[in-house]
Amino acid sequence: MAELSTLARPYAKAAFEFAETAGDLQGWSQSLATAGAVAQQSNVVRLLTSPSVTANEQAQALIEICGDALNDHGKNFLTVLSENRRLQLLPDISQQFDVLKANREKAVDVEVTAAHELDAEQQQKLIDALSTKLERKVNMQVRLDKSLLGGAVIRAGDTVIDGSIRGRLAKLAESLHS
Repeated sequence: MAELSTLARPYAKAAFEFAETAGDLQGWSQSLATAGAVAQQSNVVRLLTSPSVTANEQAQALIEICGDALNDHGKNFLTVLSENRRLQLLPDISQQFDVLKANREKAVDVEVTAAHELDAEQQQKLIDALSTKLERKVNMQVRLDKSLLGGAVIRAGDTVIDGSIRGRLAKLAESLHS
């Protein structure tokens, strides 16, 4: 897995630098996300790994499937990837591009898993607190998990804050057993 991300890194950086220069980070992010999602479909994976299909045919097929989600620059990018036999890296390229974009915009995606529904005021307080702590603009998504019993689990990139009752009980049980 690390090898794919290493191979994808220079392509993600090149796409990011081009998109930044063109002032179209959001457009490129959406195009790469679409192409990355398409490249993960089982039929497309077979096409991209088939030795009997030329690089140009692979690129053209992917461009046709993506349709209007790609502008001319996006199509050229896929053509370059196909010439280098790197179309299978599209999901990794898309992910790395979005990380670079979030760092540039000083934003972070946060997933909050809560035991109970959060009202608008609670969500805003949580966004404000996380923005201060992480020093970034917070894009928050909330989902419910009744098995937490109470509280919430917050995931922001590699950072996990477990404020759930289930998590606290697990820590208590661990400390009692040690």
